[in-house]
Amino acid sequence: MKEVMAIVRTSKVNQTKKALTGANFPGFTCVACAGRGRKMVDPELLKLIMASGDLPLTAAGESLTEATRLISKRLFTLMVDDHRVQDAVDVLVAVNSTGHPGDGKIFILPILESYSVRLGETCGA
Repeated sequence: MKEVMAIVRTSKVNQTKKALTGANFPGFTCVACAGRGRKMVDPELLKLIMASGDLPLTAAGESLTEATRLISKRLFTLMVDDHRVQDAVDVLVAVNSTGHPGDGKIFILPILESYSVRLGETCGA
């Protein structure tokens, strides 16, 4: 079993929920988070944009307003059988890809053990 973690745009939450349930991934968690990627903003470019007043009113333009600004995102987490990991990744990419920076990241982690809180028994991870 694997844990699939996907960081996506806030505007894609409803589409992602529908796509996951539609692809038979009904169990997931979604939490609000904030962060930023590794891409550094060129300070000289930022000065030029700010001086010209031509800052685009988009998420990408907004992220340029401060080099260390954290951007609101959503973190989806789902546990997936090994043979369905690629299916989950394909669904997440299809729904969340806009072709622009900031579309998100997907991480796959192994699940070594899992337990039912209600029963206190292992869940077959």
